[in-house]
Amino acid sequence: MKCEVNDLRFQYEIRGEGMPVLMIHGFGIDRHVMTGCMEPIFESRSGWKRIYFDLPGMGRTPAPHWLNNADQMLEAVLAFVNKVVDCDSFLVAGESYGAYLTRAIVKLIPERLKGALLICPVIVADRDRREVPRKQIFVRDESFLAGIEHSECKNLFERVLVVQDQKRWNRFIQDIIPGMRTKDRAFLAQFQKHGYSLSFDVDQLEHSFDRPSLIFSGRQDTSVGYRDSLKLVENFSRGTFAILDRAGHGLEVEQETVFNCLVNEWLNRVEEDDRLLSGSL
Repeated sequence: MKCEVNDLRFQYEIRGEGMPVLMIHGFGIDRHVMTGCMEPIFESRSGWKRIYFDLPGMGRTPAPHWLNNADQMLEAVLAFVNKVVDCDSFLVAGESYGAYLTRAIVKLIPERLKGALLICPVIVADRDRREVPRKQIFVRDESFLAGIEHSECKNLFERVLVVQDQKRWNRFIQDIIPGMRTKDRAFLAQFQKHGYSLSFDVDQLEHSFDRPSLIFSGRQDTSVGYRDSLKLVENFSRGTFAILDRAGHGLEVEQETVFNCLVNEWLNRVEEDDRLLSGSL
């Protein structure tokens, strides 16, 4: 599906009916990373309208000539929300850079949000200032990996995952490689160099966000780290913070069982919150 906002042509898809959940993927990939980890959860849940879309310059959404920085990226996302989300309230879920944008949405329109989910969030936009752990690998299937041709995709897989086997590679092919193949490399290189950071502090909130939230970090995540995420504790008064061992920047596949369990629990809390507010408990 396509959504046109001025000269922006967002590629997106909607699955299910009910309360909208906006899904925001990470930098340099596309919506497959979110469908891959979230759709299995909704196979046994009804009442949720999942909105997956490709950010400009990623996936099938082209980047307009004027989009040069994160403020404009956020403005584009909010314009998409206003066009596609057909009710006053929704949930937002973001992964990596998408979780950075998610926190900006929490800051700007908290009154519209029923909950927030952050997966391996970028906390510190400046890569040089991130506090990251040392590299660790827990599972590495040497015989399987030896049969995969060297490529950018394999290099990324080996760099960010701490569980490297066929099961995780199959998910990597499904969730990550489609976005790597379609991304606008020239646009992303310039964006990362000159416009990756927002001009304001997304974590400087007027009030703590008081709706059910879930914040995941990988204990062995060498991309964004985990310690910086603890700085958000006071910002999310209804937040569950999970720092998962044996997990890098792909914790949704490295610790899939725990991930699914906690996301289901988060959705249960959102439903309970709705019932409390409506007085139906």
